[in-house]
Amino acid sequence: MSASHSQQPLTAISPYATALRTATCGELTAADVGRTVILTGWVAHRRDYGKLIFIDLRDRYGLTQVVFDPERSPETAEAHQVASEARLEYVLRVEGVVARRLPGKENPNLKTGAIEVEARRAEVLNAAKTTPFPIADRVTADEALRLRYRYLDLRRDVMRRQVELRHRAVKLIRDYMDTRGFVEVETPILTKSTPEGARDYLVPSRLYPGEFYALPQAPQQFKQLLMVAGIDRYFQIARCFRDEDLRADRQPEFTQLDLEMSFVSEEDVMGLIEGLLIELIQSTTEKHIKQVPFPRIAFAEAMATYGNDRPDMRFALLLVELGELARLGSFKVFGDALDRGGVGKGLRAPGMAAATRKELDELQEFARLHGAKGLVTLALLPDGPKSPLTKAMSPDELSQIVARMGGEPGDLLLFVADEAKVANDVLSRLRLRLGERLGLIDPNEMALCWVVDFPLLEEIEEDGKRRYHATHNPFSGMRPGEEPLLDSEPLKVTARQYDIVGNGYEIGGGSIRINVAELQRKVFELLGLSEEQIAEQFGHMLEAFELGAPPHGGIALGIDRLVMLLGDGETIRDVIAFPKMQNGQDALMRAPSPVEEGQLRDLHLRLREPERKPV
Repeated sequence: MSASHSQQPLTAISPYATALRTATCGELTAADVGRTVILTGWVAHRRDYGKLIFIDLRDRYGLTQVVFDPERSPETAEAHQVASEARLEYVLRVEGVVARRLPGKENPNLKTGAIEVEARRAEVLNAAKTTPFPIADRVTADEALRLRYRYLDLRRDVMRRQVELRHRAVKLIRDYMDTRGFVEVETPILTKSTPEGARDYLVPSRLYPGEFYALPQAPQQFKQLLMVAGIDRYFQIARCFRDEDLRADRQPEFTQLDLEMSFVSEEDVMGLIEGLLIELIQSTTEKHIKQVPFPRIAFAEAMATYGNDRPDMRFALLLVELGELARLGSFKVFGDALDRGGVGKGLRAPGMAAATRKELDELQEFARLHGAKGLVTLALLPDGPKSPLTKAMSPDELSQIVARMGGEPGDLLLFVADEAKVANDVLSRLRLRLGERLGLIDPNEMALCWVVDFPLLEEIEEDGKRRYHATHNPFSGMRPGEEPLLDSEPLKVTARQYDIVGNGYEIGGGSIRINVAELQRKVFELLGLSEEQIAEQFGHMLEAFELGAPPHGGIALGIDRLVMLLGDGETIRDVIAFPKMQNGQDALMRAPSPVEEGQLRDLHLRLREPERKPV
C-alpha cells in the first residue's frame, strides 16, 4: 500500500510527453508525489496478492511500479480488473497518482524506486501472446531464437543500452569531426564493381540488360576523388558491403567511420584518431586507457612477439623465437621444422608448472585444433624440469632454452615448431587463452596501439601461379624513396599504412595514398591487371590524378567493432540492431529468399541449378 497524498492537476511533466502519456516509466521521483500522471509501457512483472496487484510497467526509459487497489473507488475497481487480466508484455496505459512507497519498500536500484503510482484508470492498448523467451537481461535463449525475434530481444535493458551507446558514440564522432572542419558527404550505394579485396554484392540493372551495379565495399575511390575536388576534409558514417566468408566478428553489411584529408602526413591522421578515441572512451565508458600517446609497433615486431598484427597489449606475455637453440640436443621436431624453413617458438605461462595432465591435454588439443602438429611443454618444477625435452637435451642445453624464454621456477613453457604462419597463429591464440585463464587481463582497460611499417605487397598462390597481392589495398602509398624498388624488389616496399588496434581487435586502418597517376598505374600492373582492366576499372581515378590530385590520406574505423569494445559486447551482433546470423542469414526477415519469376524476367536473369560437388 502507499502513503497518503494530495491530488494535483493532470499535466505533462516530461519532455517525452505525447498524446498518450504525460511521463515515462523512468523519470518519476519523490519530487513528483501527489501528481496525477499517465504512463504507457509493457508489463515487465506482475504480482497478484488478491486484493492488491502490483505491475512493473516498462518502457525504454525504465520501470515504474503501479499498484491496483479495487477498494478505493469504482474507477480503481475497473482498473484492478484490467490488471487482473493483463499478462507479461501486454501494452498498457495507466492513469494514477504518484505516491511514496511505504518505508522499507523502496527499491534503491531503480531511479523510480522511492515511488509508485496508484492506478485510477487502466486500459490494454494491445494484448500479447506468451513470448518465445523471457524479456530479462539474463537470457538463456539460443542466439538464433533471439535474432528471429530481435524486436523482443531489443526490449531487454542490456540490448537497449547497446543501441543507445552506439547512438551516443556516432553523435560524438559527428560532433568531433564537425568541430575540426570536416564535411559529411554521402557517397553512392549503387556503384561499380572493382577488385578491392573481397567479393562484391552485385545488383542487376533492369534498364541495362546484362550489366550490374555493385554495393560498395568501402567509399575508397569516391573519398579520394573528393580530395581531387578540393573537399580537403571529408567524413561519412558509411554503410559497406562485402560478400566474404563468414567469421564471428564480421557481418556482410557493416558501418564505418570513413574519412580522408588532403595535405597531410601519417602524424596528422593518427593524431586526429587518437584524440577521437580518447574522447570516445572517456565520454561513453568508465574504462581507463593503458597508455597515451598510443604505442607504435612495426608489423614485423608484432608478428614476432604477439603472433599477429592486432596485438592485445593489456598483458605482457610475449612469444619468443628459439632460433638456432631449437637445434640443440636430439629433439628432431624442432630441428626438422627449421630445416623446412619453419620456426621454433615458445610462450611462458607464469605459475602453471603444476598444471594437471588433463589441463595439459586440453592445451595440446587446443593447439591441434588450430593447426599445430603438436605442443611441447616444459614444466619448471621444484624437483627439476618435467618435459619430453629432458630425454633429448642435456641440463645445460635445457638451461639455455629456459634462459631464452625468461623462464622462472613454477612456470610452464609451451613450444610450437612449424611453419611461421602456423606457429604464430597457434601461440597467439594460446597467449590470449592463458591471459584470460591467469587473470592477466583487466576488463576495464583499453590498450590501444598503432601497427605500422607493413609490406606494400605480398606474394600469394592462386590457380597454381604466384602473384603479387596488396596487403591492404592497391591505393596505399609507399615510404618515400622506395618507389624504385617497385621495378626491382617489390616485396621490400614499405606501405604508408597504419592500423589502429584495441584490446586485440583491429578497429580500423588507413594510409597515405598514391596521388600520382603513373605510380598508381605501376601498382595496378604489379597486381596483374591488364591495360584494358586498368582503363575499365580505374580509368576515372587515373584521369582525376592527372588533373591535380593533392597529397592525401585517410582511415576507416569499424563502428560495430568499436562500440562492441566500448560496451563490452561479446560479438558485433550485440551492438547491431538487426544483425545477420553467423551463417549470413537474416533470421527475422528470412533473407536471402527466392524472388518471383516476373522479377527475374524484368532483370533479364535466369537461374541455373547450383553445381553439386561430388560426394
